Amino acid sequence: MDFAYDEGTEELRQRLLAFMDEHVYPAEAVLEEQLAAREDRWSTAPVVRELQKRAREQGLWNLFLAGHPEHGGLDNLRYAPLAEITGRSPRLAPAALNCAAPDTGNMEVLTMFGTPEQKKRWLEPLLAADIRSAFAMTEPEVASSDATNITTNIVRDGDEYVVNGRKWFITGALNPECAVFIVMGKTDPDADRHRQQSMVLVPRDAPGLTVRRGMSVYGFDDSDHGGHAEVLFEDVRVPAENLVGGEGEGFAIAQARLGPGRIHHCMRLIGMAERALELTCRRVLDRVAFGRPLAEQGVVREWIAEARVSIEQLRLLVLKTAYLMDTVGNRGAHTEIQAIKIATPRTVEWIMDKAIQAHGAAGVSQDLPLAGWMAGVRSLRLADGPDEVHLRSLGRAELRKYR
Repeated sequence: MDFAYDEGTEELRQRLLAFMDEHVYPAEAVLEEQLAAREDRWSTAPVVRELQKRAREQGLWNLFLAGHPEHGGLDNLRYAPLAEITGRSPRLAPAALNCAAPDTGNMEVLTMFGTPEQKKRWLEPLLAADIRSAFAMTEPEVASSDATNITTNIVRDGDEYVVNGRKWFITGALNPECAVFIVMGKTDPDADRHRQQSMVLVPRDAPGLTVRRGMSVYGFDDSDHGGHAEVLFEDVRVPAENLVGGEGEGFAIAQARLGPGRIHHCMRLIGMAERALELTCRRVLDRVAFGRPLAEQGVVREWIAEARVSIEQLRLLVLKTAYLMDTVGNRGAHTEIQAIKIATPRTVEWIMDKAIQAHGAAGVSQDLPLAGWMAGVRSLRLADGPDEVHLRSLGRAELRKYR
């Protein structure tokens, strides 16, 4: 068992760490200024485009796309430490490397299931970051933790599909560069429960598609990533060739998409936790209360120690999961994917809470990123399946061994 990164991964780590120091961290303040000043608050900030140009020049591009080195993709085990580094600046670094959700998952779907024509029209510009995209599955009227509940209709009518439904919390949909939606709905309500759903590609400018409003998360609008939108589909017609995969394959495609997405979130959260811990340590060494630095308070030292232990545990579990995904596939790593999805967001939520506590009023203010990070971490306990769904499934699988 070797815990060291291979030579190529370590070289990429050092290159990315330098990129973060030289370009990303200094750009964080610039991003805030541009977000405050721009006329279209949902459009991509110019500083992101500048960072993307630099990242592409340095070969730090599309690293997430496992199994496709022709596009720059790395195996999950090699990508994990790099994604962790990008998590230290979650609003800038993933987008700078073209490794930001939901485009990553949509590129994976198109790579695995897209036709040559679909790849030419949508995948290639996504790989080049010329366009953005959205993934429309979650609905407000049903418990979307069970994806078989969705009520959006996708009905075949001659050479077209007609889409009707209402979605919400559709990430990136408000960005004017969002050119296409991958929409999940039911094509055959009478089929087997997991064969009722299909996915179609819907261009942003399709008649009948309305982006109604942006949804906030704990008061944050995520405008730097195109927001989380409520979207209405009213008799939206798309060509039959816009079907992704085959009819009835939507649920299976969604599961294939969500596995990599779950581990990518966890990889980045570890980096976010590391930076939060770093901010905490610097803060408590600097601040004096009741005649001594906060760092000398026993409870504060306990927070820091617990955070360090938790981060190390999470990193090892995520790396094991990445290794299994590379060697036995996502299905073989199913238990571990669920385990990291349960453990990582709620553990990092605790670390973020202590970081905020250590910073006092500044921790909950707009002057530090901690409150925004906290909102993002908490939402990830719902995104890609809530904790309870993964706990239910993992517990059932564990009991099955003893039946």
